[in-house]
Amino acid sequence: MTIDFAESARSTVGVEWEIMLADPHTGDLVGRAPELLTSLEESSAPERHTVTGELLTNTIEVTSGVGGTVADAIADISAAIREVRAATDPAGIELLSAGSHPFAQWYDQRVTDKTRYHTLIERTQWWGRNMMIWGIHVHVGVEDRAKVLPLIGALAAYLPHLQALSASSPFWAGERTGYASNRALVFQQLPTAGLPWPLPDWAGFESYVDDMVRTGVMADATEVRWDIRPAPRWGTIEVRACDGMSTLPELAAVAALVQVLVEKLSRDIDEGRRLEVLPPWYLRENKWRAARYGLDATVITDAGGGQRPVREHLAALIDDLAPVARDLRCGAEFARLGSILDGGASYERQLAVADASGDLRDVVRHLVEEFRSGPHDHLG
Repeated sequence: MTIDFAESARSTVGVEWEIMLADPHTGDLVGRAPELLTSLEESSAPERHTVTGELLTNTIEVTSGVGGTVADAIADISAAIREVRAATDPAGIELLSAGSHPFAQWYDQRVTDKTRYHTLIERTQWWGRNMMIWGIHVHVGVEDRAKVLPLIGALAAYLPHLQALSASSPFWAGERTGYASNRALVFQQLPTAGLPWPLPDWAGFESYVDDMVRTGVMADATEVRWDIRPAPRWGTIEVRACDGMSTLPELAAVAALVQVLVEKLSRDIDEGRRLEVLPPWYLRENKWRAARYGLDATVITDAGGGQRPVREHLAALIDDLAPVARDLRCGAEFARLGSILDGGASYERQLAVADASGDLRDVVRHLVEEFRSGPHDHLG
């Protein structure tokens, strides 16, 4: 099977953000996306951003255009949120984002009436119906198809860092799970989801997709749902490991980290340096640790089994990669990673609210307020 990889300018960036729709009084999810999307899709058609539906009718997704910088992509997302608010505020609908809703139940939700979603639920049954999860996706342009799989192999070592920074799903169906990111472990139950297979090159990826299509596992490459995957249609690497970010500045910070990591590793390839790839058993352990402990995880950092606290390793990465961030003109967004380390990730803030209040409805109110204040922050 031949899979074309679109032309894409190096280290351009695009962002997708999945957003929940909630009742302002009860905090519960509301399946009102279908009544909003016709006008929102029409109004966004001439814009750089898009507004679309998702698996569940309680969700909308906003997507940026191709950004030369993170700031460009985030400006698109901010414009999309303003457009959505113009529809949801008069309709009495609140917006929030996190990896999971604190107390919603799967059996109260409705699946969007599209064939591909009904097919997914029919195949996956209980796990599919339990996909009450929200995330972000960050695309980074890659100018040479030969780089894609080597970059993905090396980027996998940084998935726990991204997962810990974005972790925002400590509750599930009204229960405290004990995990910073319960979403990470739920999502990998879908066929073809989870960590990427360690494939050496593009031919290996084509062979993998051919096997999956031939055996009826998937229809085409778009159904590869890895935590990091090639996105051939766009000519990008797409990082999908992150929980839904609760605020726009945090979304910008994580997008900057993804862009900077891809560019740094791409430079290493250009300069003939060997990219370190962790054994898959270390990658699997790191994913579990980040899901369980978030920013308090200790992660395996090299093939020899060296370990460091993820906060400490992130702080070192921020220092080491700052020059690349400046080159990419995302220094301001990149620097906000330090604010997450200092102030805590969303899962930590949610748990603090729950501990103080004892009422998960207050956690929803907290998330609604965080989301509302974020899009209006100056991200200069």
